Amino acid sequence: MTKQTRRDFLRSTAAVAAVSAWGVPGSASAAGPTLEYKPEEGAELRVLRWRRFVQGEEDQWMANTKKFTEQTGVKVRVDHEGFENIRPKAAVAARVGSGPDVILGWYDDPHQYPDKLLDVSELGEYLGNKYGGWYDVCKKYGKNENKWIAIPLGAVGNALVYRESMVKAAGFDAIPEDTAGFLKLCQALKAKGTPAAFALGHAVLDGNAWVHWLLWSHGGMVSDPKGNVVLDSPETVAALEYSKQLYDTFLPGTLSWQDPSNNKVFFDGQIGLTNNGISVYYAALGSKDPTIHAMATDIHHAHYPVGPVGKPTELPGITQMMAFKYTKYPNAAKAYIQFMMEADQYDPWMEASIGYVSQSLKAYEKNPIWTSDPKHTVYRDSASRMLDNGYNGPLGAASAAVMADYVILDMFASAASGDMSPQEAAKQAAERAKRYYKS
Repeated sequence: MTKQTRRDFLRSTAAVAAVSAWGVPGSASAAGPTLEYKPEEGAELRVLRWRRFVQGEEDQWMANTKKFTEQTGVKVRVDHEGFENIRPKAAVAARVGSGPDVILGWYDDPHQYPDKLLDVSELGEYLGNKYGGWYDVCKKYGKNENKWIAIPLGAVGNALVYRESMVKAAGFDAIPEDTAGFLKLCQALKAKGTPAAFALGHAVLDGNAWVHWLLWSHGGMVSDPKGNVVLDSPETVAALEYSKQLYDTFLPGTLSWQDPSNNKVFFDGQIGLTNNGISVYYAALGSKDPTIHAMATDIHHAHYPVGPVGKPTELPGITQMMAFKYTKYPNAAKAYIQFMMEADQYDPWMEASIGYVSQSLKAYEKNPIWTSDPKHTVYRDSASRMLDNGYNGPLGAASAAVMADYVILDMFASAASGDMSPQEAAKQAAERAKRYYKS
């Protein structure tokens, strides 16, 4: 492996300068801190990323990659996999010490093998200084023991997606902002034959998003800040009791749902409310089926309601770029990651994703995509409202493993369906969590 020296990059003395004012909507000034990595002679990169949710996003990513090759001479091969496959493939690469140079992973995947990843602290600090700072949650995801081990690319927003006509037919003008009112809405939707439905199968994004929201909204959490498992608590039981009431309003079959499942029944008109990214709206907008296309005007988005804890407790999916120590070309890998995060590439990429991916750096809030269509705006706030999946404990191998093992999803599925009482489900989940949170 080639060793990096300080000669391999150039930094300005303005390393702590803040991001410059935005002169043109959707673009940042070139002024501010600079960082340049010099790729190794003959460098080639292999990048593994998740397969598109929005075609334009992937097209722009590939266009940016081509631009990187043209400017640096570094050949880049990009492989695309279903997002469910990224986590196991990344884990295998870390274990065997070979594979893609850069992987776009999920949640706190990097914290499962921090010693296998390149230190990207210089890059993390540079980007934060240049682009208005990282959201706190993104900083927590990207750092391990004060060292940057990954660069948060963005939050794949997950919000409530609903048919406005069905919500109004149920007697509500909008989605209630509290969990008590939200339950009443779901009960009314069921009475009208247009129920809500949320995934309780092993759905990486949609399933994890709503059950973690519900757990945290009632004050439950897997561990305390010291890493002690506190899942078996009255707050967790309260969340599970609420989930049972909510599940009683669902369309049948959600216990086996994967991430694509709610899309189909939503377009079939079987449900009036679910959770998803903005892709449902754009699938309708771009559909050649006149019935589905007409549905786009009726599709709206809302933040998850706030529960008894009195603050937002959302869990969008976060995707991070991580470079592995086994790479033969560490400078080229860092240069590629930096290139994709710079405004000239990031702004058009985010616009091409049409709101599916929201920014991890605060300066990009000003991208015009968030105001070009008011239906986008909910997703702009994903990172500013989200908690990390290890909340309220430390991120690391334990929190990542609990997520990967679907401990929280399984707990809610068992309690909501009646397979276990809320007390039994909380106790069993706590015991499962303790296998990873070892004192």
